Amino acid sequence: MTEWGVVGVIAALVALGAAIVTPLVKLTKAITALTINVSAMQKTIEGQKADNKASHDRLWRRSDEHDAKLSDHETRIGIIEQMERMDK
Repeated sequence: MTEWGVVGVIAALVALGAAIVTPLVKLTKAITALTINVSAMQKTIEGQKADNKASHDRLWRRSDEHDAKLSDHETRIGIIEQMERMDK
């Protein structure tokens, strides 16, 4: 094998190495960026879950208050209707 043949083989190996390493480096960077984004998204979702639970608790409390008021109004209406029947 001549000197130029050896140089050609070395150049081909370097090109092959660059062809393999370059996509691997890009892939590693992309995976790292995705990992960071997923971690941030998980934290955001956890925060939203906590806020959502608090909102639902407030809504249920308010609904219970409305139920109590509605029950009270039903009782009052029933009493008024009974009084009207007695007056007749």
